Amino acid sequence: MTHPIIELKSVSRSYGEGKARAEILKDLDLTVEEGEFVAIVGFSGSGKTTLMSLLAGLIAADSGEVLMKGKPITGPGPERGLVFQSYSLMPWLTVRGNVALAVDTVFAREPKAARNARIDRYIEMVGLSHAEGRKPAELSGGMRQRVSVARALAMSPEILLLDEPLSALDALTRAKLQDEFAAISQIEKKTIVLITNDVDEAILLADRIIPLNPGPRASLGPSFTVDLPRPRDRTAMNTNDTFKRLRRDVTHYLMEQGRHASAEAGDAVALPNVVPIVPGMKKGPAPDLPKAYLDASQSPISRGFVEFFEVKKVYPTPKGPLTVVDGFDMKMEKGEFITLIGHSGCGKSTVLSMAAGLTDISSGGIVLDGREVSGAGPDRAVVFQAPSLMPWLTARENVALGVDRVYPNAAPAERRDVVEHYLHRVGLADAMHRKAADLSNGMKQRVGIARAFALSPKLLLLDEPFGMLDSLTRWELQDVLMDVWKRTQVTAICVTHDVDEAILLADRVVMMTNGPMAKIGKIMKVDLPRPRSRKALMEHPDYYLYREQLLGFLEEYEGGAHPAEPATPAESETGADARPKAEAA
Repeated sequence: MTHPIIELKSVSRSYGEGKARAEILKDLDLTVEEGEFVAIVGFSGSGKTTLMSLLAGLIAADSGEVLMKGKPITGPGPERGLVFQSYSLMPWLTVRGNVALAVDTVFAREPKAARNARIDRYIEMVGLSHAEGRKPAELSGGMRQRVSVARALAMSPEILLLDEPLSALDALTRAKLQDEFAAISQIEKKTIVLITNDVDEAILLADRIIPLNPGPRASLGPSFTVDLPRPRDRTAMNTNDTFKRLRRDVTHYLMEQGRHASAEAGDAVALPNVVPIVPGMKKGPAPDLPKAYLDASQSPISRGFVEFFEVKKVYPTPKGPLTVVDGFDMKMEKGEFITLIGHSGCGKSTVLSMAAGLTDISSGGIVLDGREVSGAGPDRAVVFQAPSLMPWLTARENVALGVDRVYPNAAPAERRDVVEHYLHRVGLADAMHRKAADLSNGMKQRVGIARAFALSPKLLLLDEPFGMLDSLTRWELQDVLMDVWKRTQVTAICVTHDVDEAILLADRVVMMTNGPMAKIGKIMKVDLPRPRSRKALMEHPDYYLYREQLLGFLEEYEGGAHPAEPATPAESETGADARPKAEAA
């Protein structure tokens, strides 16, 4: 009788004792066949790493059975190769030394020549032959993860366990390693279990997707079969009806499970109600905003509220001047929301930093509300990837720090109204008196968003504000951001590497060419109704056409190419003709 390669039978796992006992996983059943690629999709705190530790034999189940080929897993073993989110490399060893350490342990009885051949094969497979003499400190994040993969594969495991191996990497590096995982799975014919919070990654790589429902007492959801031929191309899949349907079904399932979990927990950070904008309503801040905010946000300028004139940024280097941004030229209307997208190193964050006054402009200029930007100021609020809160202060005190300085002439009660209004708007009404150190990453970022809006800025600058968060938290905070923005109509620029986020948030998406000497390649007007939700967006007939444009642009520049004649911004915006077309600029 043949057994599945991996089996979970009514597996439960908890931590702690007595009143402090927390049930993490409850009655999990899972079957993985030999040669199958299974992606388990879940969110932070759902128990994904606990599940992976059970499969790896690093921890034991409280009840139930964890089996490999019908036999109980009683501890770690070389037949199960494990790749973590963090690289776990020996910093004093080279690339070759880190791989050799595993090979020499598992294959101690093999001749040295055979071990060396094995090491060479897998270092070459992950594209690191040129760097085998470097130590981890000399490698990029993507290269370090390649070493981890080579080390796991070199042990010739029967099953490869990948615990969110790409989540800490930038979008381009992540895409390249996804392609490598796809190729390796076909070449090696390994059984692979991947833990991820990225639905697109799961569809690109897996034969089957299984959601892990949010904890506590997390359980496995229904299995979604990925009926797409291999090899899979992310840009080509964008036009595939099977891909669209599967993506919609998995995403909707996860969003519903997340909402149910929040409701059952009585979570203080539940999503705020989103009120539709009435057609014909005068564009401007909502009348229910605090008076101090309304007074501070007035401006007679509407068109050309923000103007970038041939903005350049040049850094001196030992080899001569390095031009990072080469002539960024753009105008924004008051109340417009723009997203900046492009590969890592294309100067997105540099543009944002110059607009914030945190980085000097080498040449050109930026004008905000009729005044040239010459340094940092309270008229510009920045939300960074990490929220940068004072950990010893409460959420309320962190927001009040800025409010007390921006509204010096307001009465204490008015300032309190501003602080509490925005903490309510981001869903922290019941948590505003908790210290920042006691908040989750998602709650900290909510405080950062509340703090930025409470300053009544003329320009809101968001630098990958959700980049460090899992998908469900990111989706929730995008909704929070859109709800608060809809009420304030603050002019905003958001840097992102997420195609879907760029479309969801923006009136226009600005696509930047690769650095150095980066500039605007194309501008795409997003003519989709507001308010927007992820669910409604995925069902809109034009959504995947917009997505195709962005994916096509990013693919065009993936290898560092600079097309001879990139479209100009003027060509990109032609009124009604700017609706999504694959050939449009």
